[in-house]
Amino acid sequence: MRGWWQDLTDLVLPGECGGCGVPRTVLCARCRAVLCGAAVHRVRPVPEPPGLPVVLAAARYADEVRATLLAHKERGALALAGPLGVALAGAVRAGLRCASGSAEAGLARPRGAVAPVLLVPVPSGRRSVRARGHDPARRIALAAAGGLRRRGVPARVVGVLRQRRDVADQSGLNSRQRLDNLAGALEVAPAGVRLLAGGPVVLVDDVMTTGASLAEAARAVRAASSWPRVPSGASGPIPNAVWTSAVYGGETWESREEQNVGSRRERTGRRPARQVNAGAVDAGGVVDVVCAAVVAASPDSFEINRN
Repeated sequence: MRGWWQDLTDLVLPGECGGCGVPRTVLCARCRAVLCGAAVHRVRPVPEPPGLPVVLAAARYADEVRATLLAHKERGALALAGPLGVALAGAVRAGLRCASGSAEAGLARPRGAVAPVLLVPVPSGRRSVRARGHDPARRIALAAAGGLRRRGVPARVVGVLRQRRDVADQSGLNSRQRLDNLAGALEVAPAGVRLLAGGPVVLVDDVMTTGASLAEAARAVRAASSWPRVPSGASGPIPNAVWTSAVYGGETWESREEQNVGSRRERTGRRPARQVNAGAVDAGGVVDVVCAAVVAASPDSFEINRN
C-alpha cells in the first residue's frame, strides 16, 4: 500500500529532476535546455550499418540527458515523456526539412491534403515491456506526435513493428554483434501494412548507439512494401493477421498509460484479427522511409561529418 501511494504522489508531486536531482520538479530549466535547447544534428555511427536511413538527434547521450532517459525508461518517471517528446519532435522536424529540402508542409498528397507524418517507434522486447510496465520509445513518440500537431505538422504514431523472435540483451554487445543479434528480428504486423502507405514514415527511438536497431527497423518497413497486394474487394479474415494495437496486448497497462501523452485518435482499442478484412493489407505502393529521429545519440556519432 505504501509503494502504491508513493507511485501516485510521484506522479502528482514529482520528487526530483530526472536529469540532475534538483527536488520538486520533473525536469529543471537547465536540464530542459540541455535536452531541448541544442541544435539538432545528423548523426552517423562508426561503423555505419547497411541500410541505416538518415538519423537526426536532438542531444548527446551523456550526463543530464542520459540520466533523464534512464529515469523515464528504467525508473518509470512517466512525466518525463513530455519534455523527451519535445526533443524528439524537434529531431523529426529537422529530418523532414532535410528530406524535403523545404518546410514540412511540402510533404503533401496529390489532391492537396497534407499527408500525416507517420512516426514508427522501434519496439522494445516483450520481456522489457513487461518488466518496465511501458514501452518507452512508443510513449515518447506519442508525446512527440502531439507536439508536432500543435506546431501545425499533422502526425500520428503507428506502432506496426513487432519482434518476430527473441533477441539477446544488447548492453554488452559490440556493433557487429548487435547487427547479428537483430538481423531479421523485426517485422511489420500484417494489418499494419496499409497504415504505412498513409504518409511519409519516420522511424523513431529514444537512443541510438550503433544504429543496429534503426537499420533493422528500416529493413522491416521497406520489406513490408514489397508484400503482394490483396484486391481491396476481397472478403474474409486474413490468415495469421495481427491487429497492430495488440502487439503488447494483455501484457501491460500501456494503453491506459498512453492517455497521459496521446490523443484519442492515437489510442486504438483491441480488435480481434478475425475482424480485419483482407482489403486492409493493400499497401497501395512503396513505403517511403524518410528518415529516423532519436532523442539522443552517442557523443562520438556527432563528430562524424561525411557530406
